[in-house]
Amino acid sequence: MLAKILNYINTSEKRINIISLFLAIVTGLLFGLVIMIIVSPRDSFPAFLTILTGGFRDIGRVLEIATPLIFTGLSVGFAFKTGLFNIGAPGQLMIGAISAIYIGVRVTFLPAPIHWIVAVLCAGLAGALWGAIPGILKAYRNVNEVVATIMMNYISLYFVSYAVEYQLYDLKNARSLTVAKSAQLPYLGLDKIFTPNTVNFGFILAIIAIVIIYIILEKTTFGFELKAVGFNQHSSKYAGVNDKKGIIMAMLISGLLSGLAGAAIYLTDSFGRHLETTEILIAEGFNGIPVALIGFSNPIGIFFSAIFIGFIELGGFYMQRYDLAPEIIDIIIASIIYFSALLILFRGIIIRLLKHNRFKHKKREEEDG
Repeated sequence: MLAKILNYINTSEKRINIISLFLAIVTGLLFGLVIMIIVSPRDSFPAFLTILTGGFRDIGRVLEIATPLIFTGLSVGFAFKTGLFNIGAPGQLMIGAISAIYIGVRVTFLPAPIHWIVAVLCAGLAGALWGAIPGILKAYRNVNEVVATIMMNYISLYFVSYAVEYQLYDLKNARSLTVAKSAQLPYLGLDKIFTPNTVNFGFILAIIAIVIIYIILEKTTFGFELKAVGFNQHSSKYAGVNDKKGIIMAMLISGLLSGLAGAAIYLTDSFGRHLETTEILIAEGFNGIPVALIGFSNPIGIFFSAIFIGFIELGGFYMQRYDLAPEIIDIIIASIIYFSALLILFRGIIIRLLKHNRFKHKKREEEDG
């Protein structure tokens, strides 16, 4: 059986990566199961089964959870592909969110078909500008983008907290004001497919973003130049590529995607989310990092990765009927992420097994000959 599997894998890089990721996910799930057994032996197995199957109860909710993760996963993954590490997705998301909410609350003179479009565009533009700042610092002053984006996260956090408190505060509910109906993303018939009404245009926009980012990275000269800068900045510069422009554009596009995630979360009534003044960075921004890692920073892989994370998150929600803390699902996701970081180890094991299998096959042929 093992020999057949190894023959199927052969030396295909994609197959090796997929099998390695599968092993990492299974290992992370099993590690989470062990933690659950330690915490609550009686409920661990039915709760674990609920995590694995709970997402099937409401596919629409899974897609709703996955939508902002697709955007932030694309944001982080795009930066990865260009040799940059964008830790600023949470801050870019929040800037995009506050921009979308401001348009949705204050600019009420726009008609319905235009209002939500303007709000989405402003969210993307705000995120892009916020992402471009560390890109400029990196390009012209060689400031490490990890440090710069982390600092930008906290600047955006306190800026958004101030803006909500003094410009968009709902005193009755102690949160940001609800955007006008005309600014909320339309369902475009998706509410007829998925009930209750949870999936809207945000999901379609995420699919469009996947297609566009894939085309940019894989089918355009611009994308090739961005990846070349990421692979080797000095060599690409020697080859005539404008490395500074590449860095800035990569961070700008990355920020734009995170800004759209803010619009997807807050320009809807299905999430029921509002910005608050609690000074906490939004989780979807950070969760884009594991989504990108699990998806190998490939736009299509990021889509399935976000669906997977959304699936087990919903399963974790249903798991709460058992005597287990809801934080257990965070432990399982963290375990999967941790073991995904061991992909090199799993790849090494698979490659060694492949070499051993080829050696045995060659030796058998020599004996038969």
